[in-house]
Amino acid sequence: MARRQRLIVGNWKMHKTVPEATGFVERLADLLPKSPPANVTIVVAPPFTALPAVSAAIRSHPLMLGAQDVHWEDQGAFTGEISALMLKDLGCRYVIIGHSERRRYFGETDATVGKKVATALRHRLRPILCIGETWDQRTGGQTEKVLTAQLSESLSAVEKDQASEAVIAYEPIWAIGSGHPATPEQAHQAHRHIRTKLIALWGQDAGEKVPILYGGSVTPDNIAELLAKPEIDGALVGGACLDPVQFAKIMIVACSPP
Repeated sequence: MARRQRLIVGNWKMHKTVPEATGFVERLADLLPKSPPANVTIVVAPPFTALPAVSAAIRSHPLMLGAQDVHWEDQGAFTGEISALMLKDLGCRYVIIGHSERRRYFGETDATVGKKVATALRHRLRPILCIGETWDQRTGGQTEKVLTAQLSESLSAVEKDQASEAVIAYEPIWAIGSGHPATPEQAHQAHRHIRTKLIALWGQDAGEKVPILYGGSVTPDNIAELLAKPEIDGALVGGACLDPVQFAKIMIVACSPP
């Protein structure tokens, strides 16, 4: 089948004021190829406060806008939350859902993550569903069991005809921000398992269309080895995406022919 879209997402987390965000975009745009290949999509996911400014700043650049979270209701008494309608109104096309930091610090579960995924798809936002195991789970031989359980519940409300809009990000929790990423082979094995489960869930054709990204200490030094693996379709980048020079280096590798 045709190659899947290569997707590189920069998750800014809780960084950058509005002036810092707009300055970052302008600097990044100067460093990126002016016409990225058609099969490469570049997404930046700033904090909520910077979404309007970044949305305006990227209009003349080959960048897409993503958000870092979304609530599963369209509106209501949910102080501090943001809805899919609000994100769409700001120009978002992607939304990160179920990041391990949301699960760890804010009590998100596979059930709440599943509701957010369904809401994003209903409003034509592409959910980037984050899944991954802890170090204890990996050393205990539970990686595949954990990934299967996360996928099963988080995607339980997603229909086969919606599958092509979904994105999965494999982020081993032990690798995030640690400076010790999964090896390309470890990542490939996890991605292959995820692919098998997506095909079991939606069938061969639909399951093969879903991009699977790797996240966890992605840098300019390891991105080429990761992308060389056939089941790794891109990356969800954390720390390295906060520096426009480092992020641009990752982009340049991603835009290079395989």
